[in-house]
Amino acid sequence: MRKAIHELKYRNLKAISSRLAELLADYVRANPVPGQVLVGVPLHPRRLRERGYNQSSLLARELGKRIGLPVVEDCLVRVRQAQPQVRAVDVEERRRNVAGAFVCRDEKSGGKQVVLIDDVCTSGATLESCAAALKNKGAASVWGLTLAREIHN
Repeated sequence: MRKAIHELKYRNLKAISSRLAELLADYVRANPVPGQVLVGVPLHPRRLRERGYNQSSLLARELGKRIGLPVVEDCLVRVRQAQPQVRAVDVEERRRNVAGAFVCRDEKSGGKQVVLIDDVCTSGATLESCAAALKNKGAASVWGLTLAREIHN
């Protein structure tokens, strides 16, 4: 899984997103979560320009096709660039790193049960920050769904 995610994020292997989304779909079918819409964790515009695509958005779109949920694009935005979470040394640094980094700029998710999609959860700080932004704009609930959980001691 680590190699697949690395290839998706850093080696431009976007085609693998459909296979990875199928793993997410299998999980959701076996472990339903309340959700009406999918939202991918956004990249900062600078990082998006560098990479050329957002891996979380790719996963959300592919997952949406498989489980029949719409993807809400562009409501959640990253307004502050931070260092990659994997470089932070502990949970507190990760939380500080993404505090206030996301805003929900419209109410497309208002009143909806949102499933937030990301590739990796390390500490949960990014998901928490995104969830707070969505809830501030009226999301009824926010569940996080990731391909992998990386555990650091």
